[in-house]
Amino acid sequence: MGTKTSTMPNIDYCPSSIIFAGYFHSKTLIFHQLPFFQLTKLRWMLLVFAFLLVTACSKFRKIEKSDDWKLKYQAGLNYYEKKDYYRTAILFEQILPIVRGLPEGEKVEFYLAYCQFYEKTYLLASNQFKTFFENYGRSQLAEEAYYMYAYSLFVASPAENLDQKSSIEAMGAMQTYVNQYPYGKFAEKATEVIAATQRKLEKKGFDNARQYLKLKYYQAAVLAFENFKKGFPDSKYLEEITYLKVVAQYKLAEQSILSKQRERYASTVEFYKELVDNYPKSNFIKEVESYYSDSLEKLSKLKGNTSTNLKS
Repeated sequence: MGTKTSTMPNIDYCPSSIIFAGYFHSKTLIFHQLPFFQLTKLRWMLLVFAFLLVTACSKFRKIEKSDDWKLKYQAGLNYYEKKDYYRTAILFEQILPIVRGLPEGEKVEFYLAYCQFYEKTYLLASNQFKTFFENYGRSQLAEEAYYMYAYSLFVASPAENLDQKSSIEAMGAMQTYVNQYPYGKFAEKATEVIAATQRKLEKKGFDNARQYLKLKYYQAAVLAFENFKKGFPDSKYLEEITYLKVVAQYKLAEQSILSKQRERYASTVEFYKELVDNYPKSNFIKEVESYYSDSLEKLSKLKGNTSTNLKS
C-alpha cells in the first residue's frame, strides 16, 4: 500500500489532535462575535497550535516506525520524564520482547507498569508490577514493584456495595508485602491500605447481613449477624448488629410453627440479655424491650400449654 500524506496528524497516533479538533470547532462558533484584530490573533494562535501538534505527532510516528530499539528506548524515557505515559507505553511495549534480559529491560518493564498505572488501567498495571517482581526479584526496585502490585489491586477494587473479590486479593497481597518487608519504606502505607480495605469489607459484610433482615429472611439474617461478629470482632457495628439480631430472632419466632416457637422465643430473650450486658447504655435497648417482654409472655403461655397437655 502507498503512503498517504496529510497535513493533519493521524488521530490513531496523536490523541491530542482530538482535543484540538474540538477546541477549533468550539472557537469557530464565536468567530463572528469577535472584533477583527482579536479574530486574527486567535487564528494565528490556532495555526501555531496545530503546527506544533503536527510536528510532535510526526516525530513520534517516525520513532514508532523505526527499527532502532535504542532510539525507541531513549525516546520512551524522554516521554516518561514529560509525563507522556501514553507514548512511553506504546514504545516500551514494542521493544519489551527485545530488551528482556538486557540491562535496559528492567527499566522498561518497571516504567511500563507505572505508565499503565498513571493511565488508570490499574489491573494491567498490577499484573505488570507482579511480572516485574517475578522477573527481577533481586532488583532494588523489587520491593516497590510488589507494593505497587498490591496497591494497584486496591485502587482497582470497586465500591463497597459491589463484589469485593479484588479487595480481598488486594488485602492479601498487601499483607504479604508487610510480612516480607516489615521495615520496608512502604510498610506504613501498606498498613493503611490493609486497614482501609478491612473497613470496606466490614461495611460490605454489615450491609449484606442487614439486607437479609430487610428482605425478611430472618433465619439467614441471624446467621449472617453471628458470622459478622466472628469475622469482625472489633467492628464499630457490633452494637447495632447485636440489636438487629434480637429483631431478626423475634421476627423468626413470630412466624415459626408452634413446635419451634419455644426455642426461638427463648433465643430472643438470650439475645436481648446479650445486648443489655454488653451495651447497658445502648439506645437500642428501648427499641427491643417490647420484643423481650412479649417473648417472656409467649414462653410462659407455651410452657403452660405444655403442662396442660402433659396432664391431659
